[in-house]
Amino acid sequence: MIQTENDILQLVREDKWMMDILRTAKTLNLPDWWVCAGFVRSKIWDTLHGFEERTPIPDVDVIYFDEKNTDESEEKRLEESLRHLHPNVPWSVKNEARMHVKNNIPPYSSSVDAISKFPETATALGLKLDEEDQLILTAPCGLEDVLHLKVKPSPYFMEERERESIYEERIIKKNWKSIWNKINITYITK
Repeated sequence: MIQTENDILQLVREDKWMMDILRTAKTLNLPDWWVCAGFVRSKIWDTLHGFEERTPIPDVDVIYFDEKNTDESEEKRLEESLRHLHPNVPWSVKNEARMHVKNNIPPYSSSVDAISKFPETATALGLKLDEEDQLILTAPCGLEDVLHLKVKPSPYFMEERERESIYEERIIKKNWKSIWNKINITYITK
């Protein structure tokens, strides 16, 4: 049973594939880097559902925060470096120092600030390895929702109707309930 941050960290430490992904991402030496979102959430939900096999994820999100180089081509170069090391992983690399422009919102102050503004609380998660290879988890919206199989909008996505519709569209598009049937989804109705 997974009930705490330490339980999640232990679960990841025991997952060779996840640790390989984290070690590979660490080799890029990116500032304020994290592997986040579905990479973390899916592992937790798979475990809570008793799945023996990993649910395939559409991409492995690596984020970082570098205000000095916000050129999108740098992200593509980094993805190519990761693909060279692990060609069968669907890498996606994004510099959160530029993503506010794409998302048409005020600038983020860090990668964790960006994670806090992900659409769902259960997806607002990140993992990384520190200099001593210790596993670190960030959960700016907390762990309660992901651990209790709840899908609801992050506080940031509750602020404006436009963001709420993005959340609702994602819920339909992702169709998570068809994979993880025990989750409870909060729909926004106003």
